[in-house]
Amino acid sequence: MSDVSCFTTPAVQRVAEHLRALDHPHPPRMLDDAARTAQQAADALGVGLGQIAKSIVFRRKSDGVAVLVVTSGDLRVDEKKVQAIVCAEGGKLGRADADFVKSATGFSIGGVSPLAHATPVVTLIDQQLFRFDDIWAAAGHPHAVFRLTPHQLQTLTGAPVHDVTVV
Repeated sequence: MSDVSCFTTPAVQRVAEHLRALDHPHPPRMLDDAARTAQQAADALGVGLGQIAKSIVFRRKSDGVAVLVVTSGDLRVDEKKVQAIVCAEGGKLGRADADFVKSATGFSIGGVSPLAHATPVVTLIDQQLFRFDDIWAAAGHPHAVFRLTPHQLQTLTGAPVHDVTVV
């Protein structure tokens, strides 16, 4: 793992600047290998799969807004729970394809950070992340991650915490 300063991808630099502006103590770090999945990230970092804060993006059908759910890498998002929280009665969520994710967040799938998005997104944090003292999130690129606590994630994003995973 190396310091992100040697890596000049605009998306990673945007995340680094955002973290720096919020006085977050842990800048992005570069992994030697890509971590496009939670399991790859956990393996590269030597942490449990649940400690990876994976970012799942949906598209709210009523207005086309991106809905980002940040959850533990060892769990699956319950789309119906998310839909009940972020959609008006009868509203639906749809899947987000790679082009939509990139245009809404500014990040490619596999590197979607929970913050520093290209456009405003609706963000939810799954309460199951609070099982851990430290978690790791993507920092704008499949090789880039940053360390934080679940409480820091909530503070940095301003997102509410909900039960949004499959039981």
